[in-house]
Amino acid sequence: MNVTLITGATSGIGEALAYQLAGRKHNLLLIARNKQKLKKLCEELAAKNSIEAQYIVADLSEYNAPRYIFEEINKRNLSVNVLVNNAGIGSSGEFVKNDFQSDLDMLQLNNASLVALCQLFLPEMVKRKSGTLINVGSLASFFPSPYMAVYAASKAFVRSFTEALTEECKPYGIHVMLFCPGFTSTNFMNTPANNNEWGKTLVKGAYTQTSEQVAAEIPCR
Repeated sequence: MNVTLITGATSGIGEALAYQLAGRKHNLLLIARNKQKLKKLCEELAAKNSIEAQYIVADLSEYNAPRYIFEEINKRNLSVNVLVNNAGIGSSGEFVKNDFQSDLDMLQLNNASLVALCQLFLPEMVKRKSGTLINVGSLASFFPSPYMAVYAASKAFVRSFTEALTEECKPYGIHVMLFCPGFTSTNFMNTPANNNEWGKTLVKGAYTQTSEQVAAEIPCR
């Protein structure tokens, strides 16, 4: 069975996109850390839209998570024809005062796991000569962001990597897209790494969109 895989699917843009794609009759495979939320969301989407909705519990800030997801999908005899790398976190504050391990975990999630999932699932798309890959970046990827230095750099990596993949995948008929939303009303700024004086200053008075508005702009048929 073909599925659309969405990481970070139980909140924010990922959850909103799951609702929208379910309405377009995509069979879904949702990835997140919270089993209870995943189970409830999948049951709701399947019942309302007459689709298949499955989930895998995984923490993509952990090194082995992408390989675990890939192996579990193979066990279920699923084929990923749309991969949406949406999961990501941020941090705010002076770099020299930030928590060392938190920044490394962010790079694992925002960059290393994203690359790993692309590396694992693109070969099948190449073999089929079809598929869609969407990597969620950020407007912050286009300029250095003092007091969000590591986060902005991580998204600049996503932008460069995805733009390169776009060219590499053209001969195989694979649609690759970099999606860079601006500030969005989610729980992104409510994490311990962002819910601080610098984080509040950076977003004060900023124009925001809802997760639903952002998800509606992702051209995933």
